[in-house]
Amino acid sequence: MTPNSPSAAPAPSRRSFLASSALAAAVVAGGAPLLTACGGTDSKDREGTTSGKAADKLLPTFVASEFAAPDLPSKNGSAAGYTGKVELASLAASVPEKLGTGTPIKIMSPFWGSPPKGDCAYYKALDAAAGTKVTWQNQDGNTYGQKLGAILASSSIPDMVVVPSWELVGKISSAVTAKFMDLGPYLAGDKVKKYPNLAAIPSDSWRMGIFGGALRGIPMPTAAATFNIPYYRKDVFDKKGYEVPTSTDTFLSWAKEATSAKAKVYACGDMSWTAFNIFGVRPSGTLGWHIEDDGKLTYRIEQPAYLEALEWTRKLFDAGVVHPDDKARSGDAGQRFGAGQILMYNNDTSHWYAKTAEQAASNPGFAMDAMDLFGPDGGAPRLWASQPAGIWSLIRKGASKEVVENALAAANFAAAPYGTKERMLVDYGTEGTHYTVKDGVPVKNDRGNQEVINAWVMLAAPAPYFAHPDYPDVARKQVEWEQRMGAHMRKTSTYGMNIVEPTRWANLSSQFEQLEIDYVRGNKKLSDVQQAVSTWKSSGGDKLRDWYKKLIDENGSGH
Repeated sequence: MTPNSPSAAPAPSRRSFLASSALAAAVVAGGAPLLTACGGTDSKDREGTTSGKAADKLLPTFVASEFAAPDLPSKNGSAAGYTGKVELASLAASVPEKLGTGTPIKIMSPFWGSPPKGDCAYYKALDAAAGTKVTWQNQDGNTYGQKLGAILASSSIPDMVVVPSWELVGKISSAVTAKFMDLGPYLAGDKVKKYPNLAAIPSDSWRMGIFGGALRGIPMPTAAATFNIPYYRKDVFDKKGYEVPTSTDTFLSWAKEATSAKAKVYACGDMSWTAFNIFGVRPSGTLGWHIEDDGKLTYRIEQPAYLEALEWTRKLFDAGVVHPDDKARSGDAGQRFGAGQILMYNNDTSHWYAKTAEQAASNPGFAMDAMDLFGPDGGAPRLWASQPAGIWSLIRKGASKEVVENALAAANFAAAPYGTKERMLVDYGTEGTHYTVKDGVPVKNDRGNQEVINAWVMLAAPAPYFAHPDYPDVARKQVEWEQRMGAHMRKTSTYGMNIVEPTRWANLSSQFEQLEIDYVRGNKKLSDVQQAVSTWKSSGGDKLRDWYKKLIDENGSGH
């Protein structure tokens, strides 16, 4: 039950977007047993990946758990969808008996927005229901990597730590294996059945939780057909008679028609992420590697499509159809979208609901929809599947059995499926305190909007789904969009692999994000980008390619 408040989703920061759109511009860490391709010293023991039968032995037994059948089942890698009302009075309990014993645990997690007080009613209600006693150490999600790096370098690590994939760079990557425990003794095989909601997490997502040859991360599953979405103002399109673009040429023509600098209305924000999807550019990080049809292993920046996507995005900036604040990278594109200053922008799936709910009271005529992705010439797009998980909660090495079991009890509660009492409490809080029921639909009040936001949901999650009882049509559109786009989806050669790259190459691609930003805005030349690709190859890219080739040869392709 996705909370019915814009504040329920992380703020539209660069990093929160990257997580949900699978464009993480960082090395995704993972485990081994040690591959011959990566043999050597202790530092190299953390390089590589665990896949195939070696990974299967480490995984929890999958036990399906469905308390409410989805109205829109998953298809083409999409999330499932719930559009009907759920009888709140008849919600079932996914865990009839409390698994927590009240042992105190400290949890550090990224947080977007203003965290509630540690003794707020929401935290108290969750602890009472789960049998836990959690002290939350919420940290600013936009600067989380700095705090995470400092904590992992210290001797004082919280009992449980949430680690997003985009923070797994440099020393943080190797620290995950060094500082967090193997959960196999508690979760491998049938042991997970003590925690039924964790057992219902898909095996592909659990496989992404293998770090350093052991199951360490409790995953937040991601639908394969998760792509950044180009949203458009449907109400304005209808009023003006605009046709939704279906090719790069019609997009530019529409953008020029829709832009009126005098009226301070611009066609769009920075559409770089949409351009990458239109031109079929692979995501950053380990998903950027793929064996082409001709048998060659290449990284994303080596493909002609990479430069073509950047050149097209630059055309939008050069044509003056991008809002000046987006060019200056200031303010919030989502707010400009709501205000009608831009008519299209791209961001993660959460914005569909968040903006709809945000605008409902002040702008009743507001309507948004999503443009279907297309190929450059208007044909079918070439899209790349997202990894099955990209955020994990981990438990520190040396934690007592009581701490581990209470941390797992909290994660199990957080992973409750749709249609359960636990899911309702996690997403809405307590009736009368955090929400009221109107026409059978829970509606959060101001206190709910302040307290029931991203904390417990970061510990674990059920298989991906969309459900908005107050805006069921949004859930339907989200699922249907993913299903349409998923029909054009492919998996890269490293799909489903949680990979640790050698640290000597960990920052090899770090300069490209800023270079892309500068180039599309006219501050760098195409030759600058081409030179950066050449430098990447000579500075280690070609050697990294050899490393990946050995890894794929030994583990098989992910697609």
